[in-house]
Amino acid sequence: MTTNQAQFRKNLRHDRLATGILGGIGAFILILLIVMTVYILYKGFSSFTSDMLTATTDGILNQLWNTVYLVFWSLLFSVPVGIAAGVYLAEYARHNRFTSFLRISIETLSSLPSIVVGLFGYLVFILLTGFHWNLFAGALAVSILCLPLIATETDQAIRSLPSGYKQGSLALGATEAETIFNVLIPSAMPQIITGIIMAAGRGFGESAALLYTAGQSTNLNWSNWDLTSVTCPLNPFRSGETLALHIWVLRTEGSLYANSSEVAWFSSAVLVIMTFLFSYSARHMSNRMRKKQTR
Repeated sequence: MTTNQAQFRKNLRHDRLATGILGGIGAFILILLIVMTVYILYKGFSSFTSDMLTATTDGILNQLWNTVYLVFWSLLFSVPVGIAAGVYLAEYARHNRFTSFLRISIETLSSLPSIVVGLFGYLVFILLTGFHWNLFAGALAVSILCLPLIATETDQAIRSLPSGYKQGSLALGATEAETIFNVLIPSAMPQIITGIIMAAGRGFGESAALLYTAGQSTNLNWSNWDLTSVTCPLNPFRSGETLALHIWVLRTEGSLYANSSEVAWFSSAVLVIMTFLFSYSARHMSNRMRKKQTR
């Protein structure tokens, strides 16, 4: 056996060992995720009653609506600003100390504890404005947490595109702005949607940032559609407890409710299903866009 053959076999053993270890870790994480999901769904639906889907104190309909409504408002703010920030970093920002500081700031913001963002939102969106706790302030706080995810994914998506995309568009007479809006962003949209999915997932599960901004009470009247009323479901300037926050309240102040444990488990199951459906729908749309681009 030659030296090269011995080295090849040694490298092959190391490669198989590393592949086995990484595969085992991946399988363990996948099994753990499946077990956790099945357990939450089982605990959530094993004691399900029809009252849990009502707008009463025993139901979660109001909290479910508040969650979807808050995520909608947070994405309405964070998606345009995040995509614009990513485009600036990828296409306009020069490589200097300022842009390096800006990238470090974005990375720091993405790892910032949500309770800190909640305190910031309470000081700026509640105390300085004179408002009480409301969904709009909660959405602004959540959008701060979503911005780094969308901006980073947009930046990386545009940078990973072949240079011929931009050069070909400019060669055909398009301006730089037309190239960005008509070529680069649509081509990078599948990866940008990944950032939006991660941002929405954080919005669905956020609770700490909403303690000081959105409030812990909900009083909705589904027959009242006056946007100025505090009981109108579409009024964003009213207090609104989300599902994640509702779970926290039920598990910390559960003695106030007769079936707090069952409602908390059901809320957790609904939150898991809702996040999965949103992620699946967005991923399906992303795959369809990617297939159209490769035809």
